[in-house]
Amino acid sequence: MQRASRLTRELSLLAMEPPPGITCWQNGQLDDLRAQILGGVDTPYEKGIFNLEIIVPERYPFEPPKIRFLTPIYHPNIDSAGRICLDVLKLPPKGAWRPSLNISTLLTSIQLLMAEPNPDDPLMADISSEYKYNKQLFLLNAREWTEKYAGQ
Repeated sequence: MQRASRLTRELSLLAMEPPPGITCWQNGQLDDLRAQILGGVDTPYEKGIFNLEIIVPERYPFEPPKIRFLTPIYHPNIDSAGRICLDVLKLPPKGAWRPSLNISTLLTSIQLLMAEPNPDDPLMADISSEYKYNKQLFLLNAREWTEKYAGQ
């Protein structure tokens, strides 16, 4: 019951005051959500619209939601299945999830990760080394993928 009332509250807040460039909505059931993140200005993802799937576990907020990209994205911390390497999406001791965090905070953190990848904790080693050692090529590839998969 606690999960349902908290999710309802979070979703209405997301609808009324969404973080800039982020939308989130129910996809049928309360625990199956979808989100869209607009690629940030001055990033290789600019003008892209990225769709995400959010599955809220039974134990939410004591367990983080499972979030993955549905739109392919060229990024060192996001793999080809859309899984995201981000500490707030994992439980301690390896992760930084806390029940005080919410879906809005998580989506904002993902948006920030898109703008500033963490090449030292990669899911995609090849993209990470490209980001570190050949930034121009990384930016070119990321822009191409954005146009191809996330363009309107």
